Amino acid sequence: MHHLPDALLPGQAYPLGATWDGLGINFAVFSAHAERIELCLFEPSGRHEIARYTLPEYTDEIWHGYLPDATAGLLYGYRAYGRYAPEQGHRFNHHKLLLDPYARAIFGTLHWSDALYGFRLHSARGDLSFDRRDSASFMPKGVVTDDSFNWGDDHPPAVPWSDTVIYEAHVRGLTMLREDIRPAERGTFAGLAHPGMIDHLRHLGITAVELMPVQAFVQDRTLQLRGLRNYWGYNTLGFFAPERTYLSSGSPNELRIAVRRLHAAGIEVILDVVYNHTAETEETGPTLSFRGLDNASYYRLEAGDARRTVNDTGTGNTLNLSHPRVLQMVLDSLRYWVTSYHIDGFRFDLCATLGRESYGFDPNAGFFDALRQDPVLAKVKLIAEPWDIGPGGYQLGNHPPGFAEWNDRFRDSVRRFWRADRGERPSIAASLAGSADVFARQGRRPWASINFVASHDGFTLTDAVSYVERHNEANGEANNDGHPANFTSNWGTEGPTGDRAIVATRERVKRAMLATVFLSAGTPMLLAGDEFGRTQAGNNNAYCQDNEISWLDWSMAASPPGLALTEFVARLIALRREHPVLRHPRFLHGTEYPTAGVADIGWFDQRGATMPSDAWNDVEQRTLILRRAMRGHEGAATILTLLLNPTEQVRQFRLPEPRVPSRILLDTAVPEAGQREVRDHVSVEAHAATLLYAEIG
Repeated sequence: MHHLPDALLPGQAYPLGATWDGLGINFAVFSAHAERIELCLFEPSGRHEIARYTLPEYTDEIWHGYLPDATAGLLYGYRAYGRYAPEQGHRFNHHKLLLDPYARAIFGTLHWSDALYGFRLHSARGDLSFDRRDSASFMPKGVVTDDSFNWGDDHPPAVPWSDTVIYEAHVRGLTMLREDIRPAERGTFAGLAHPGMIDHLRHLGITAVELMPVQAFVQDRTLQLRGLRNYWGYNTLGFFAPERTYLSSGSPNELRIAVRRLHAAGIEVILDVVYNHTAETEETGPTLSFRGLDNASYYRLEAGDARRTVNDTGTGNTLNLSHPRVLQMVLDSLRYWVTSYHIDGFRFDLCATLGRESYGFDPNAGFFDALRQDPVLAKVKLIAEPWDIGPGGYQLGNHPPGFAEWNDRFRDSVRRFWRADRGERPSIAASLAGSADVFARQGRRPWASINFVASHDGFTLTDAVSYVERHNEANGEANNDGHPANFTSNWGTEGPTGDRAIVATRERVKRAMLATVFLSAGTPMLLAGDEFGRTQAGNNNAYCQDNEISWLDWSMAASPPGLALTEFVARLIALRREHPVLRHPRFLHGTEYPTAGVADIGWFDQRGATMPSDAWNDVEQRTLILRRAMRGHEGAATILTLLLNPTEQVRQFRLPEPRVPSRILLDTAVPEAGQREVRDHVSVEAHAATLLYAEIG
C-alpha cells in the first residue's frame, strides 16, 4: 500500500469478509443492530494500530467499504458501536477489537486478559456492568488472503459411499511421535502429508481421513489456568481460517498441499466442523467476534430472558442458524473449504443443534434444506453427530437423506456382545445388517450408518478391553468427566498386565470387535492408532491432553503385536474391498434369493437352523450365524457366512443348508492361519468370529 487514504470508498455489500481484487480490498461485515462499525488496520507485527476507518455504507444489514491500493497480507479487525443492553440481548462495546467472522487467516494468539470481556469481570453488577479497557493488544488479527493456488491436475477421489473406509485422526497427535518426520513438521498438515504417513494409510486401505477440528480455535482460559490445553479443538473462533498451530510453514497453502497429496494417493479429506457454538462461551464469556458484532442475531437467546444464551451444546452458547445471515455464514464457510481447499466432506459436531428451530429439532430445518440443495455442498460427504444435550437432543436415524450418522448404538452393541452380555443377539444382528431398523427409510442406504467401536470421544480400542472404569485424573476434574457407562471389560485386571492369558484374551476380543466393524453393512470408521493398539491409559475424555496420553506412539506400530494387528486390519479392509456383499449398496431383508434356497440375508442358530422369532428373546443364547449372498456379474452367487462366538468356550457350529464346500477366509482367533475348506461343522474358538466363503453356480 502506497499511502493510507483519509476515508474508505463505498465498496460492495457482497461478498462478506475481506476480499482482495488485485487493486484494493473490499470489507463487508454483517450486523443488524450496530449503529456504526469501524475497520482497524495494524502494522505487520499486529501490535500497533496504523489506521481506523468508519465503514461508510450500510446495505441490507451489511456494513461495507473499500480500501484502494491495499494488498493481501494486511492485518485488520473491527469495532462495533451500539447499545450495551444485555437484558435486551445487545452487548456492543467499541472498546473491544473484534475478529471478522469471515477472516480467512488469523495472525497472532489470543492472550487471556480481563480486558477481553465486555463487562467488568469482577464487578458486583456482573455482565450488566461495562468495561472500557481496550482489548486490541490481547486479540489475534484477521489477515487478508490471496487464495490463489496451483492445484494442477488435482481432482477429488470421489470414492463411492459404499466403498468408503474412514480413519479418524487428530492432525497434531497423529504425527507428533513419528521419527521419520522432521521435528518442525510433526503435528502439522505437512506431517499429515508425509510420504510415510500416506504409505501407512494406503497399506491399511483407508479411503478417507476424517480430521478433528482444523478451523482456528481458542485455548480455554480455565484449562490454561490448570496447565492444560484444548487439544481436541472444539472451540472455534474462525470458521474460515485453518488453525495456525497446524501450519509448520505459516501458510494456509500447507493444508492445500496436504489435500493435494492425499488426493493423489486416492484418499479423501473430511473435516470435523463445529458450527453449533463458538469460543465465546456463555453470556459471561469474552467478546471476541460474534458477540460484539451482533449478539442478538448470532446466538440463540433464552425466550423471555435475552440476557442468557441457550446452552443446547454444553459449551455455554448455541449459534442461531435460524437467522438467515448466520445460516449464510455457515454455508459460505462450508463452500469455501470445498472450493478453496478441495475438502471432500464434513462431519458436523453436535449436528442435532444445527437442525434446531425455535420449537426443537426438525429434519426439515433451514440448515438441512439449504445444505441439501446447494450445488457445491450436495456433492460432498455429509456426516452427522446426531445428538446434543438439549431437549430431545438424541436424533440418531432422524437426520435427512444425504447424511451419514455416527452410530453409537453400533459401538455399544458390539462392546456388549463381545463382552458376552445377556440378550445382545437382536442388537448385534441389527448392527451387522447396517442398522436397517434405524436408517432404512426415505431411500437411505446402509452407508448412512457410520460403524465404529472407538472414536476420539471415549476409550480407545485397547482401553476398551483393558479398563472397566475411566481414569481421567489427569484432566483435573476429580475423575468426574467423561462417559461413566462404557460397556467395557478388563478381562481380569484393570490396566496393563503381564498375565499372558489376559493379554491373549484382550487381543482376541479386539480382533473380534474390529472384524465386526469391517464385516458389517455400513461405513466402517477406524480410530487412528487402534490398528496397532494405542492406549490413553484409561482416559476416556482426553480433550485437554496435548501430550503422550493423546499422541500416537508409533513405536507400538513397530512392535510385533502392533505389526500383527496392523496387518489384521489391512486384511479386514482388503476382504471388504474384495467381497461386494460386505458393502452391499442396499439394505438386505431376506426377501431376495441370489441362488436356490439361499436368501440375500439369513440368521441361524449354532445348529444351523433358521432363527425362529421366539429364539431372539432367549437372553441366555449368545452365539449367532449370519449368512449373506449376492449374485456376481458372471452368474455365480457368492455366499459369506459369519459365525460369532462371544462365549468363553469353544463352540461347534453346524453350517446352514444348503451345505456346500466353504473356505475359511478369516478366523479372528488364529488370524495367521491359512485358508482351509469345511463343509458341515466348524469349530469356533472362544471370543472369536469366523468368516466362510462359498460359491454356487
